[in-house]
Amino acid sequence: MVDHGYKTLISVVLFIALLALGSGGYMAIEGWNFFDALYMTVITIATVGYGEVHIVSQVGRMFTLVLIFLGVGYFLYVVGNFIQFLVEGRIRHVLGRRKLDRQINKLKEHYIICGYGRMGRALARFLIQRYLDVVVIEQKEARTSIMEEDGILYLLGSATDESLLMRAGIERARGLITVVGNDADNVFLVLLARQMNPDIFIVARSIQNSAKRTLTAAGANRVVSPYDLGARRMAHAILRPTVIEFLEMAFADENVDVEVEELSIRPNSKVVRRTLYESEIRAKFDVMIISIKKEDGRMVFNPDAGTILDANDTVVVVGRAANILSLEKLLAPV
Repeated sequence: MVDHGYKTLISVVLFIALLALGSGGYMAIEGWNFFDALYMTVITIATVGYGEVHIVSQVGRMFTLVLIFLGVGYFLYVVGNFIQFLVEGRIRHVLGRRKLDRQINKLKEHYIICGYGRMGRALARFLIQRYLDVVVIEQKEARTSIMEEDGILYLLGSATDESLLMRAGIERARGLITVVGNDADNVFLVLLARQMNPDIFIVARSIQNSAKRTLTAAGANRVVSPYDLGARRMAHAILRPTVIEFLEMAFADENVDVEVEELSIRPNSKVVRRTLYESEIRAKFDVMIISIKKEDGRMVFNPDAGTILDANDTVVVVGRAANILSLEKLLAPV
């Protein structure tokens, strides 16, 4: 497919060549001055029919006929290129959209992010860096170029549109994060998502503190207020700078091989109904278990060696990425 910039350059060169040919021809054949020759060339190529500037000889009329055919051919070429540009652009858009839809239809256990502002974009990057599948629903068409540049699978439209959530694969998704512009839309979206997939894990952003309870009642598993978190983090930064430095290193610094991760214990794992000491997790994998969340929601912080590991427990561990990956294979065997 020829580049459209190259075709535009060819069109400009051909137009200049036609003007030069016509002006030079009339000056040579009829002996006119440059302005009269250029004027005659333009009205001939444009086929506007203003009439001849001067009386044209027989040879001049033959030359004019040739120039008219060349001018008509040139304009057909330009119009053809313009139509091709429109058609190819539409085809590329349709094919690109179908390709995105096919990729989305293949996803399972993915995450849906509603809204691609500053927070939505940061969330998408964070999840993709961890090799997780992400689909974005964004209402503002102006953000299309940003999503395409980031290589994001996306759908354009309102996240509160049930058909759009279906296209995003909400029935197959693991989680949904809503960071749309206002709390009312967030609440409606949480209600809709919970109805469409009762098992999906939903995280919602609240702009006003008063919306936290409403979002939780609507079905959000977690409600996050960026302003509260930001204020709390700033307070910890001045009161506990070393703790914040460690957390930033563990969560944000890609060059440091230390991660904080949560892993679920499946019923078929060898560690089920064993104590932490008997599982030999600390000795074999060189990781630190910070806490264990039991199936009933009870949280055991800094568990001792006698703590029993049960099926469906969730352990929060700190360690190197490779060690955590090996531990995950033990806790959740295929």
